[in-house]
Amino acid sequence: MSLHLRPILSALLRNRTGALLVSVQIAIALAVLVNGVFIVKQKWDILRAPTGLDVDNTFVVMTEGFARDFHHESMLREDLAFLRSLDGVRAATTSHHFPLGGAVWDQPFTVEPRENAPAIMGDVYMVDDQFIDAFGARLIAGRGFRPDEILPPVSKEVAAQFVPQVIVTRRFADQAFPQQSAVGKTIYPRPDTPVTIVGVIDTLAGGRTDLAVSGNSVFGPRLPSDAEVPYAFYVVRTEPGQLSRAMRAAEAHLTRSNPNRLIGWIRPMEYFRANIHRNDRNMAIFLSAVTGLLLVVTALGVFGLATFNVSTRTKQIGTRRALGASRQDIIRYFMAENWLITSVGIVLGSALAIAAGYALTLHYALPRLPLEYLFGGIAVLWIIGLAAAWTPARRAAAISPAIATRTA
Repeated sequence: MSLHLRPILSALLRNRTGALLVSVQIAIALAVLVNGVFIVKQKWDILRAPTGLDVDNTFVVMTEGFARDFHHESMLREDLAFLRSLDGVRAATTSHHFPLGGAVWDQPFTVEPRENAPAIMGDVYMVDDQFIDAFGARLIAGRGFRPDEILPPVSKEVAAQFVPQVIVTRRFADQAFPQQSAVGKTIYPRPDTPVTIVGVIDTLAGGRTDLAVSGNSVFGPRLPSDAEVPYAFYVVRTEPGQLSRAMRAAEAHLTRSNPNRLIGWIRPMEYFRANIHRNDRNMAIFLSAVTGLLLVVTALGVFGLATFNVSTRTKQIGTRRALGASRQDIIRYFMAENWLITSVGIVLGSALAIAAGYALTLHYALPRLPLEYLFGGIAVLWIIGLAAAWTPARRAAAISPAIATRTA
């Protein structure tokens, strides 16, 4: 017995409310599935992105002066000397913010000394000569800073002064001088302030991960200033297995060594990595759960409609069996019916998914939705729709031809 679409369409039109509701459900599920999986992929890419930091062996200290006779520069030099003398410490540096710390100092730079030249945003750090080793970064071109190049903290009167040379990340260098070596090149925080790039380091996480400037870092050889607030951070890298011991020793000494300042906290770098990625991780988990639940609800909707159709067509199915329809014919009929319902939902859902993807790109600066995500979502919804209809279809095929004469 051949399968004809006309009786299937006729049956659907007579019971169109349920079929339409399931199609709409499938459409919504497809739109959420495609865009949800795409967003989750973006979030997991952020979570898995290399930081360039030796996170497992690094800790950070926050200190702040408060007394009238507090001397910022002396504190920095004394603290750094102590931290570097600790057993198991490889390097220590200081800055007014640090990678994964949640703050940025965004500064526009140009490659031409003129007003209105195209600008490249950089996340600026003021550090000393040990910052590369203290962060666990990798120098890939040029050189690091020499101890004699480290400038003292600027005062409020000269806070606008910039450093004469910098080290930049590969990402910044590629934007400023694509397909060229950035070492020896000049950039300008202001048209009248030339700054020479003396080194390039590999990938290094920025102070935040949700900004375009993240990882676009510029490092200057200067101790952090107390021009605004007398605070600083120390980033300390230890030998493997020495982190906890070094943290305890640092806390014990620093909390009593200078009565004119406070130690705000001492925390491992892993704390900041987990903290800065918390929202991305929670969003990925939430969207994964919502998408999974929506697919389950969609499958239940298809299953429920197919079961309802079988229960209301018992006499019709028995009559067709009595007229010679085989069990395979009945199964094919209900599978085709649910394929049509699913296909209508998929057509609507494809348009909805593309529209939603465009809105996300427009309003939240997400990348454009790749078509392979849409094609994958279509395949998943078709499989779910047909799989959910399989059991009711087999139940329909099991109806005896004799039921046609016994059902009112």
